[in-house]
Amino acid sequence: MVLRTLAMPKDTNPWGDVFGGWLLAQMDIAAGLMAGEVAQGRAATISVQNVVFHSPVAVGHTICIYAELIRVGRSSMEIALEVWARDVVHVYEPERAFVAEAIFHYVAIDPQGRPRAVPDDARSLAREADASGAPRAADRPAREPLPSA
Repeated sequence: MVLRTLAMPKDTNPWGDVFGGWLLAQMDIAAGLMAGEVAQGRAATISVQNVVFHSPVAVGHTICIYAELIRVGRSSMEIALEVWARDVVHVYEPERAFVAEAIFHYVAIDPQGRPRAVPDDARSLAREADASGAPRAADRPAREPLPSA
């Protein structure tokens, strides 16, 4: 888990659901934390792909964001995120629900904002995860298949 936060009233639309933009911003913060660790310094968002909001998040829900390093290039990083939520304010829910996912692409940048190489030891992180055969993001909840639309 990279980030955990609470949805507040200021983050919602008139129906009490959290704005997708707020949730996406939290996801960008989480991906940025991982990218900064991997790049061992400054990194910037380049693109976001495959954003899917599976169910609404309400005021009083805590969201937990899990990140998985998918690929590291010369200067770029691909990070998959899953967002899980549960109510801890209104009615305590022991189980989290899978609410959103996306793929974030970051690039390591120098002080002038130009791309720079990701350190060699960090570049091997994604390869080691692939080679080990170990399940990635092992600390996240088990996901049930989503209902088909």
